[in-house]
Amino acid sequence: MDDSQLIRYSRHILLPQIDLLGQEKILKSKMLIIGCGGLGCAVAPLLAAAGVGQLTCVDDDKVDLSNLQRQTHYVHSDIGLFKAQAMQDFIHKQNPEVQVRAITERLGLQALILLCKEHDVVIDCSDNLLTRQQVNQAAFISKTPLFFGSALRFEGQLSVFDARDPIAPCYACLFDGDDNGQDSCSFLGVFAPLVSIIGSMQAAEALKIILNIGALLKGKLLHYNALNTQFYTVEFDRNPHCKICGQH
Repeated sequence: MDDSQLIRYSRHILLPQIDLLGQEKILKSKMLIIGCGGLGCAVAPLLAAAGVGQLTCVDDDKVDLSNLQRQTHYVHSDIGLFKAQAMQDFIHKQNPEVQVRAITERLGLQALILLCKEHDVVIDCSDNLLTRQQVNQAAFISKTPLFFGSALRFEGQLSVFDARDPIAPCYACLFDGDDNGQDSCSFLGVFAPLVSIIGSMQAAEALKIILNIGALLKGKLLHYNALNTQFYTVEFDRNPHCKICGQH
């Protein structure tokens, strides 16, 4: 690290769990973010500020006026732009040292697998079951740690799925239903601060695995109710009948 980086990341370096060695790990890390909506708007800037060396932001959606209620890193002039491109522009201004790649097309499974293999972690900030299932399958096949988050109405969820662990469960062990297209904030709404709360925790978990510190939410589903300010955690095991990981 040069003098400028030592100053920029000094508050991380002061933490004994991180120190110079840990910050170097962050600077060399590569993270894939699927979705640049509410969760992604929290995750990407936090990771860029922390000094993640390379970020790839994937989203084929464009900024809409209704997004500005909770997607705090977009402004009115971004309306009509691809979210991934707008996020890339923001991060370039926030931390020019971070390499940012914007992908503005919807990717199939094989493309996702290849992309996962190029990164240390994948962070699922998508907002629909089909995408989550596809990202989970790609992460499992590529053995890339997956950080899942969701936010709807006043409730958020968070978990970590690490296919490198031969007995760890995957996303499909928990969620294996059909997407009816109605379970989204477009139909049900979402409390604005909730996406930043869950997204911040996704970013924290991703950094922890790079740093190899603390306890991760592997085999655990964290649930947060913003209306009652309550957290609770449910533990779960791999489903032996899971169509993704059950036969492995």
